[in-house]
Amino acid sequence: MAARGDKLTDADAVAAAIADGATVALSGNGGGLGEADTLYAAVERRFLATGSPRGLTLVHALGIGDAKTRGLNRFAHEGLVARVIGGHWTWSPRMQALAEADAIEAWTLPAGAIMLLLREIGAGRPGLITHVGLGTFADPLHGGGACNARARAAGTMPVERIEIGAKTYLRYKPFRVDVALGRGSLADAAGNISTVHEAADLDLLAVTLAAHNSGGRVAVQVARTVPRGTIPARQVTLPGILVDSVVEVPEQAQSYRGAYDTALSGEAGGRPDREPAPVATGVRGLIARRAADEIAPGSSINFGFGIPGAIPGILAARGVLDSLWVTVEQGIHNGELLDGEMFGAARFPEAIVSSTRQFDFYSGGGIDVACLGMGELDSAGNVNVSRLGTRVVGPGGFVDIAQNARKLIFCGTFDGKGTEYAFHDGGISLVRAGALPKLVTTVREITFSAEIARARGQEVFYVTERAVFRLAADGVELIELAPGIDLERDVLARMGFAPILHGSPPPMPAAHFRAA
Repeated sequence: MAARGDKLTDADAVAAAIADGATVALSGNGGGLGEADTLYAAVERRFLATGSPRGLTLVHALGIGDAKTRGLNRFAHEGLVARVIGGHWTWSPRMQALAEADAIEAWTLPAGAIMLLLREIGAGRPGLITHVGLGTFADPLHGGGACNARARAAGTMPVERIEIGAKTYLRYKPFRVDVALGRGSLADAAGNISTVHEAADLDLLAVTLAAHNSGGRVAVQVARTVPRGTIPARQVTLPGILVDSVVEVPEQAQSYRGAYDTALSGEAGGRPDREPAPVATGVRGLIARRAADEIAPGSSINFGFGIPGAIPGILAARGVLDSLWVTVEQGIHNGELLDGEMFGAARFPEAIVSSTRQFDFYSGGGIDVACLGMGELDSAGNVNVSRLGTRVVGPGGFVDIAQNARKLIFCGTFDGKGTEYAFHDGGISLVRAGALPKLVTTVREITFSAEIARARGQEVFYVTERAVFRLAADGVELIELAPGIDLERDVLARMGFAPILHGSPPPMPAAHFRAA
């Protein structure tokens, strides 16, 4: 592999160089952030035309795709992929379907663990040794990350338990990476890559380092090539020694939104006066308002996907948001966080760092408060967000964040599928209960371990629209009840376990109950 010289090629040549059975690592995120979709499309095109490459192992930390055809969906063809180790699967329903049908060997691990493992592979170290994942689905005692029968039948897990100094850790095992596919903004003839116009750097360096130092190949697509030496050194994300091939894609979009926005890349300079953020309404707004009560000014905080995405708007309306230091796992610090498919980006961020650096910050306990989603809650206080229904979802950065924040606020609806409420002044009434219970005897998969949280001394709350709970030493305690909700009929009779009760629970603040 040449360290110097013109590395410009085309996407079809990159795809043609991928051998059957190769392990391919991808860097990217939902919303099209950092997504090398031109390279992915070339691999798909080659496979559909020739049946090759076959039997790939894909490794990706974050969700990649548009939930339709782009991103990880490009690889979701039976025969093209044999094995997937993914941190988040939601943006690729096609790959989820292959996993559900046992057409591939499906594994999911914490996103931060995958990223940091790739860094360790690139550094030639013996895997990633960490506490992250203990007591969760990633722990070999709870399945070791296997998502389907084919993975369980494989006989080997990508993670093991080890003891160091009388303490238990997980070791995520290293493996060879044959190919890395990434995206940047600019490249020069020596292969130096800048991400200066991207909304996030993600794990691009870790992915490429793992492939290069495994003896594999690295291909990066960029929007524009420039003469050698014209990219300022401080703007080079990947030095050319790590890059084998560069593919110029002039039509490359910054994100699925299309238009290039300097506010997303952090190039717009100082933040203008903050525009009022949209404030969530209905049940989502109610849960977010109550969760916001638990956040002290001046905290270091992380907001997760889903209902927690509504909390910043509420804090802004209260005049508290600017006192907080807000981060998300994509490497963003502060700014106007985006929600929905663009979760992970922000307009006018104050800093953009690599996701690997961000997860080091999380793993070491850098967050005071984390507001995260909640799919299921059980009698022990465990939470599931990674296995909902029969399809693989994956945790993204949830495990890495939840196991390390000092205070946790889980946000979720009490039940699902058809729930209806009537809002009235200062309270709500249950019109129709949902058909899908979420407070269950035992969660389907442990994404958050209450046992580990108790051992680490974390403060934990579970906020729903009907009641608020907290993690106690001996179970889950019901601490507040929504005004207008009947404790026995609407809450206790519709739970899969009996919560701890100390007399009649006080009401949730009446001011939070409004439909609009």
